Amino acid sequence: MPERSYGRPRRQSDTPSLGRGLAELAEQAASCTPASCGATATALLPQNAPTDTESDRTTAATHPDLSALVSVQLMSGEGPILSALDTGRPTGADDLLHDLRWPRYRARALDAGVRSSATLPFTCDGLTVTISVYGLRPGPLGKAAQGATELLGDLTTESLARDRLYRAALAQVHQLDAALRSRPVVDQACGIVMYVLGCGADRAFDLLRRTSQRTNRKLVDVAETVVRTRGRGLERRLIALDQDDSS
Repeated sequence: MPERSYGRPRRQSDTPSLGRGLAELAEQAASCTPASCGATATALLPQNAPTDTESDRTTAATHPDLSALVSVQLMSGEGPILSALDTGRPTGADDLLHDLRWPRYRARALDAGVRSSATLPFTCDGLTVTISVYGLRPGPLGKAAQGATELLGDLTTESLARDRLYRAALAQVHQLDAALRSRPVVDQACGIVMYVLGCGADRAFDLLRRTSQRTNRKLVDVAETVVRTRGRGLERRLIALDQDDSS
């Protein structure tokens, strides 16, 4: 598997399909690794990723005890997930009873009856996903996890990344559509302000913008008020703003 670079994980969220995709990935990874007792899947989001709903989780596990193993790694900053992210390569422990690299993860894993684990990292278009499989017995899970599980991780990460990009593009289209719909009313409001104050178009737009900021209202809402009232009742406020800038 080619080398990949990653940042530290952030426990954040993305689209609703991300949580479902990770849950399916964890279940399929466990099925593809006969020697495992279960699996977890995690997603690391870009710095500007939204964090909207609780259901948009970035960790999925086939068993609650395994979910706790992910949490202890993210909280302590140590463990096979963090090591796999740092190196961009699969990382595992053949026998946690004798592997002393990650004390807090090791203690939690042994307490849950986990003796071995392996983590595979994947990345695509800013989205990073890890798959971890766990065993109740010592043994080289890393080799067992590669193959079908590795292919599954690559395909799922690519699919989730495409879904994120599509949703982001769709949101941008909606924003542009809203901006285009609001442009005529803003232009009309600018015309009214220009008539009331006898100023130019740039000055009129700046006054509307400042009114929006001072009243904590959207620019289009301010513009709609100006158009609906034909500027009546706003003359003093606009003139005061204009005089403040002139002084």
